[in-house]
This record gives sequence, structure tokens and C-alpha cells, in this order.
Amino acid sequence: MKEKIHKYFNRYVEFNRDEINEFYSKIKIKTFDKKEYILKEGQICNNRYFILEGLVRSFYTDYKGNEKIIQFALENWWITDTDSFINQIPSFSSIQTLEKTTVLILNKEDFENLCYSITKLERLFRIITERTLIAIQRKANFYLQMNSKDRYTLFISQFPNFAQRVPQYMIASYLEITPEYLSELRSK
Repeated sequence: MKEKIHKYFNRYVEFNRDEINEFYSKIKIKTFDKKEYILKEGQICNNRYFILEGLVRSFYTDYKGNEKIIQFALENWWITDTDSFINQIPSFSSIQTLEKTTVLILNKEDFENLCYSITKLERLFRIITERTLIAIQRKANFYLQMNSKDRYTLFISQFPNFAQRVPQYMIASYLEITPEYLSELRSK
């Protein structure tokens, strides 16, 4: 597992073995069952989660009681409620597993201490945060300017793995279309 983390980190910033060992000494590993909550709306998010195996979704419930999916995350992706994590306020969203999922957990205090002792770590998370922001902006710029059919086609072409692993009604929620219309699109 340590090698997997080392390889992942080195995709962005070069880390030596001592730095990886120090990082690894601060993390916890936990496996969650399918449909288990990693974070519930209203809790304060004290951790960053790295998906080793599995699939999760981040979502909130709107004023009508409908779940709105913000993000999916799978192997080699980080997920957290950034606002709650940084500002230590109750989370606006929940993070729930869609499959049995194993994550690395890095708590806020250890994260801050590691960024101080391994300055490259701060650069790594800046890059990860930038990529996350780009993904959010792309969703806003592309998906919201496209019709439903084009949003679905783009999503499936960019993330074919999700189509096989995520229930269709969740893809519909993420793309902001009805499950019925998504079913129509898939049948064509």
C-alpha cells in the first residue's frame, strides 16, 4: 500500500522514502461497507480521505428532500468536504460509499503538521485542489450549457467506469436530469 501512495504522490511531486514513511505513519486505514456514511451532513469534517478501493458519492439533500449528487470519487481520488474541513463548520454534504470501500484517513491536525514538516505535501495538495476546482468549473461550464443528452454522452465518454459501477438514478442526479429521461437516452 505504501508503494501505491508513493507512486500516486510522485505523479505530481517527487517524494523520497522517508517522506512517504512519515506521511504513512500519520494515516489510518478503514474499510466501510456498501451504503455506509463516511461523513454525514451536519457533522464537522475532520479528515481527508483517499480512496484505495471502492467508490463513494458526495451529496446533499435539497429543500424538497431530493438528493443532489455533487461528486463521485473512486480509486486514487481524494474526497472531503473542503469547507467543513478548512473552516471546521458543519458539513453541507454527506459522503457515502456505493461499494465496499477502503480509505486512507488523514486528520486535520496531522495534515497541518505534515505540511509543516514535509513542505512538498502542501504543493501536492495545492495541485490536487486545483484539479478538483478545474473539474467543478468544467462541470459548470460544459454540463450546464449542454442539453441533457450531450451531458450524458460526455459523462459516459469521459468516465466509462462510472457507468458500470454507479446506479443510473445517481448518474441522473449528478447530471441534473430525471431518471426517466436518462432511461430514455440509454435505450436509444
